[in-house]
Amino acid sequence: MPGVRWSGTVCSTGGVLMVHHVSARPLDVGLTLGPLGHGPFDPAFHRAGDGSVWRTTLTSTGPVTQRFMTVGPREVLVHLWGDGAPQSADELPILLGEDEDTTGFAPPAKLRDAQRRATGLRLVVTGMVLEALVPAVLEQRVQTPIAHRAWRRLLARYGLRAPGPAPAGMRVVPDARTWARIPEWDWHRAGIDPARARTITRCAAVAPRLEEASAMPRAEARSRLERVVGVGAWTSAETAQRAFGDADAVSVGDFHLAATVGWVLTGRRTDDVGMLRLLDPYTPYRHRLTRLVLLDHHPGAPRRGPRRPLSEYRAF
Repeated sequence: MPGVRWSGTVCSTGGVLMVHHVSARPLDVGLTLGPLGHGPFDPAFHRAGDGSVWRTTLTSTGPVTQRFMTVGPREVLVHLWGDGAPQSADELPILLGEDEDTTGFAPPAKLRDAQRRATGLRLVVTGMVLEALVPAVLEQRVQTPIAHRAWRRLLARYGLRAPGPAPAGMRVVPDARTWARIPEWDWHRAGIDPARARTITRCAAVAPRLEEASAMPRAEARSRLERVVGVGAWTSAETAQRAFGDADAVSVGDFHLAATVGWVLTGRRTDDVGMLRLLDPYTPYRHRLTRLVLLDHHPGAPRRGPRRPLSEYRAF
């Protein structure tokens, strides 16, 4: 977007780096950072009772714990602890979507109310490809609670202790070398089948090449991700949404998304082909539109059968 979009002040005291970030447009930190959380007990993401959002990440200069506290409709105070704090401070505007251009985005009338309620929604940009890719692989072809449980177990065992006064149990995601060295039996104990475990190991083995995708055009970046055996269109889209802030990356193959999009936009369920047809007029903002759909979908498309019981890989 043209013009000044944000300003910030940085100060350091007592081992904590503080950033006062002021945007020129509304900023909803909870909605913006929300996709980075994987379940209510994610060791790398925590919503506190005081309204603050805690997050950990592993930057190229070291681990960092981030605490985001909203102080106004366009202002957020961020506390940073750890060796990665200075780099994290520099990258905060990118993370919070300050570079996102939404000037051509016009949702349909049915979603105008959702857009009004989500005025401060930005598309998060972590720039961390493997960090986004691993949980996406864990969520392939399994029920979401099962994937979230596996993520918790793996981070509890292999993640780094979160720097600073992070809430109890918070961890920092492992580096690529650690992911590559997880033994087969620990994947099994976490409930991860050999196919997904091998995909993560392959991704970790070429992590430097995958991280380069952050600086590529979006189509080329996703193509590079999908060259790894086991990474398909759904997984690359989920990764692109979080790591690149790709406003057009649609999660084709999602178990619920197509039916929800069809129901909200037309009052009828649809499949992936129908969903893409409905979303086509909103290119290059199709993912941004689905974010509004998911915020506005309740009660959602009616179910066609009873809820499936959770099924663990280890039970087979």
